[in-house]
Amino acid sequence: MVASTHWLASATGMSVLERGGNAFDAAVAAGFVLQVAEPHLNGPGGEVPILLWSEEEQKVSVVCGQGVAPAAATIERFAELGLDVVPGTGLLAATVPGAFGGWMLMLERWGTWELADVLAPAIHYAENGVPVLERIAATISSVESLFKEDWHTSAATWLPGGNVPAPGTKLANPVLAATYRRLIAEAEAAASTREGRLEAARKAWYEGFVAEAIAEFSAKTAWRDSSGEVHGGLLTGDDLAGWRASVEEPLTFDYHGYTVAKTGPWGQGPVFLQQLALLEGTGLGDMDFLGPDYVHTVIEAAKLAFADREAWYGDTDVPMADLLSPAYNAERRALIGAQASTELRPGSPGGRTPKLPAFPDPGTFSSAPGVSGSRRPQGVGEPTVARDGTVKGDTCHVDVVDRWGNMVSATPSGGWLQSSPTIPRLGFCLGTRAQMFWLQEGVATALRPGARPRTTLSPSFALRDGKPWLAFGTPGGDQQDQWSLNFFLAVVHGRLNLQEAIDAPMFHSEHFPSSFFPRGSRPGVMHAEDRLDAAVIAELRRRGHEVETQGPWSLGRLSAVARDGDLLKAAANPRGAQGYAVGR
Repeated sequence: MVASTHWLASATGMSVLERGGNAFDAAVAAGFVLQVAEPHLNGPGGEVPILLWSEEEQKVSVVCGQGVAPAAATIERFAELGLDVVPGTGLLAATVPGAFGGWMLMLERWGTWELADVLAPAIHYAENGVPVLERIAATISSVESLFKEDWHTSAATWLPGGNVPAPGTKLANPVLAATYRRLIAEAEAAASTREGRLEAARKAWYEGFVAEAIAEFSAKTAWRDSSGEVHGGLLTGDDLAGWRASVEEPLTFDYHGYTVAKTGPWGQGPVFLQQLALLEGTGLGDMDFLGPDYVHTVIEAAKLAFADREAWYGDTDVPMADLLSPAYNAERRALIGAQASTELRPGSPGGRTPKLPAFPDPGTFSSAPGVSGSRRPQGVGEPTVARDGTVKGDTCHVDVVDRWGNMVSATPSGGWLQSSPTIPRLGFCLGTRAQMFWLQEGVATALRPGARPRTTLSPSFALRDGKPWLAFGTPGGDQQDQWSLNFFLAVVHGRLNLQEAIDAPMFHSEHFPSSFFPRGSRPGVMHAEDRLDAAVIAELRRRGHEVETQGPWSLGRLSAVARDGDLLKAAANPRGAQGYAVGR
């Protein structure tokens, strides 16, 4: 079974499984196709966290394909540039592009296929073109003037003939195809074994011609970014050569017979576990599913868990044992009252004093140089859900389970076409994940060289009675661990099947600060699809929630695969009419 956010990726993954590849081979091939099919949502210059179950090893592992901040990326350096926040676009926000290393690590350690084979579908689509979705056209249209006026290399790649590609036409990227063909040729010339060829490809990316092109572009060019000023980059060849993807143990939490596994707190994944820890003692399973008590309790637990994310999470020593402990969560659970909270209330795990960043006023950025009036800078932020509820997207997701029981959940993102100027020698751009760092000393997410930004990317995995059961996830930035949680709870407490759980009316809180430039928050505000019962919405408003209703199929882009004994299951999101689940 394969389920993902785009039908071409799902079909690609399924074709690998049908030709004898395993789940890891299939996920890698699908992941590279996603870079071509959804270039507004992810790209080769981005990153990927992966959770996987190896049937041979009988364990869940985390592959960290999240790159780190450059050696020159210091708070002092940004201060010298007159910046107190990392721009949301452009070269200054680049971290080491970790997606390629993450995919290669999984392929080498758990996969069976050759690099040339897993890259073949992506090369085909890059050379021959992919169908232009309405959202791709809309995204390119939104940055058309930026491309034409400032980012001419991006205009050359994404404005064929000087125009925004029309929906339904094909969009090709022959330069990216040539990059991958050269990568394969160099790898095959360098080694006689599969493992040697994969390592040679990794070296070509992080120490060879790809790294050289990235370093030269970063050092020798400068571009207008969301600060309104023109800046070059900080990423160097040494930064790329010094980084490798890694394998880590997951963080887990047991909930009603299920064990949920997430990445460590260098990402936001543990906030899913904290919400479960808070909800465990609320009697959620006895409430009417999607009734006012149920939705209110889930939203209020999210506010508390995400407040802890703001105070404690980062690539540092995070007191996760205390944050997930029964005593701490009993204390925090008592803060869930009958009325909606409008305060950001981080806790004090183990008696520690929380420290929140000094959040900027989002209005500050409306008067930045080069930005007229109240217009938000083009291409910035995490646009999966705009304030009006429009689904725009910056992230993808893919889940795979094979005939042997191996399972993968991966959430590739970053390096999307609107984030940074295209590197003309490579056909892709760098990511902007460094915007998630704070330029403030003493906070968990403070910028420092070699640190991982606190990404919002959050694949999910769950075991049932100790056996592998469910791989799932969604795009959505800060909403990922709300939408994914809602889906999980719909299966566990709502007793819905996978597709019903994905299709159920979705909701989330906007209460806590955004992880993306310009870092705004909307205390007390929640979004809900207008398919949620009108009486429930009215009661939530009576309890103090500022409910903003969205279109009936507008929130969430979940997909999932499951093992239920000998039966395999999959489901994908109907919203946006491009998610796809397939199996045989």
